[in-house]
Amino acid sequence: MNPEDIESYVFRKKMDTMGNNNNKTVYRVTLTAVFAALVFVASVISVPVPAAFGMTRIHLGNIFCLLSGFILGPVGGGLAAGIGSGLYDVIIYGDMLSAPFTLVFKGMMAVVCGMIAYLGDNRGENHKLNVVAGISGSVTYIILYLGKSFVEGLLLGSAMGTVLTALVTKAITSGINGVIAVVVSVPLCAAVRLALKKSHLLEKLG
Repeated sequence: MNPEDIESYVFRKKMDTMGNNNNKTVYRVTLTAVFAALVFVASVISVPVPAAFGMTRIHLGNIFCLLSGFILGPVGGGLAAGIGSGLYDVIIYGDMLSAPFTLVFKGMMAVVCGMIAYLGDNRGENHKLNVVAGISGSVTYIILYLGKSFVEGLLLGSAMGTVLTALVTKAITSGINGVIAVVVSVPLCAAVRLALKKSHLLEKLG
């Protein structure tokens, strides 16, 4: 093989690699947008629960927050969960103040879930590890959410008894949401991954 042929071969390999990386990026961005939409729609399916101050809900959004972490990993999953949940606050409630907190808190839920689910050589395929990941992600969100609610109650000038009563209500609904999310998202992850494998999308995601 002469130098020109070697140079041509190396160039073609570089171009093929760049093309594959670009395709993977497109698939990842597209799937992240799809999961953000799923998080948004699932968050709409909810039952409002009055609290001593503010409002809390039992909803299905957390299922897809965790599922985002399982399928897309910590980065893509965090973006999908955060963006979908933040848009819910802005579009449904018109709450521009809470949206940034929701974006970060729900994003962290998926980030923690994805980090644990992808430990070692696992990529959301270890059922037992996924259970731990789902619980950890849910607990992370609950701690952040209740911490914000506690500070918010104090800033509003509510009595400590009122604040604690609201926290109990929100802790119960958040716990219910967390249990539903883990119980549904873990088996749903297996089904979605199987479908993605059959369609060869997992390979394209890299």
